[in-house]
Amino acid sequence: MTAHPFDEATALEPLGDGVFRGRTHPAYWNMAGPFGGATAALMLKAVMEHPARRGRPVAQTVNFCAAIGEGEFEIRAVPVRDGKSTQHWSVEMVQNGQVVTTATAVTGAERDTWAHQSAAAPSFPPAGEVSEVETAGRMPWFGRYEFRMVEGRTPFDPPPQGGLGSAASKLWLRDSPARPLDYVSLAALADTFLVRILLVRGAFAPVATVSLSTYFLADSQALAAQGDRRMLALADARAFRHGFADQSAELWSDDGALLAVSHQVTWFKE
Repeated sequence: MTAHPFDEATALEPLGDGVFRGRTHPAYWNMAGPFGGATAALMLKAVMEHPARRGRPVAQTVNFCAAIGEGEFEIRAVPVRDGKSTQHWSVEMVQNGQVVTTATAVTGAERDTWAHQSAAAPSFPPAGEVSEVETAGRMPWFGRYEFRMVEGRTPFDPPPQGGLGSAASKLWLRDSPARPLDYVSLAALADTFLVRILLVRGAFAPVATVSLSTYFLADSQALAAQGDRRMLALADARAFRHGFADQSAELWSDDGALLAVSHQVTWFKE
């Protein structure tokens, strides 16, 4: 069987002592480097493949320090604290002798505990009733995801008339081609929401994610149950000031379980 493009893009070669070698993939290229979600996925993948790792991902924060060039890189994952309930990790991506991305991650044992979801699942029309966004001819990474917009603008719509557009998006989302959900792909999916200022102002401009934090609420059973079906996705922003803006997102299973939430700070050039 042919490997999924995502698995090719996140393939890592172990070099020993928590160091892995990877290579950028053209299918996940963005404007000036790899799509940030693919980078976040690689940082988590290094933790997941570390022989000392215990438990599942609970949280990850990725700091995008510099542009990643085409070609090889190395990732070092270091367990900095190993407790009874959680492990804490420090991760660095290095290219040409320079640190280009840093991350921290927390993994934790899956335990059968009291559980409650106070948030109500959003209401969506069936995915089959929502048109898929056409991504042909766009940046390569767009084509690696299926977007079905329920509410909100797409980055390819005409500029908003008479002012500013909404920062909110509501959509059906999954990998393209479809791929069973796991923690590494969930880390990437949490960054598939365009920098919100592009939707609000309706024009492409230099933008970048500075820091992205993702909190994984799904256990392995929930991911397996979701499989390769489309997820419910929400994204919004609250303020744009001094060249930076916030951005938040939620990823839900199609049967109403909250799988992950993410928060990021983005940069824009004025």
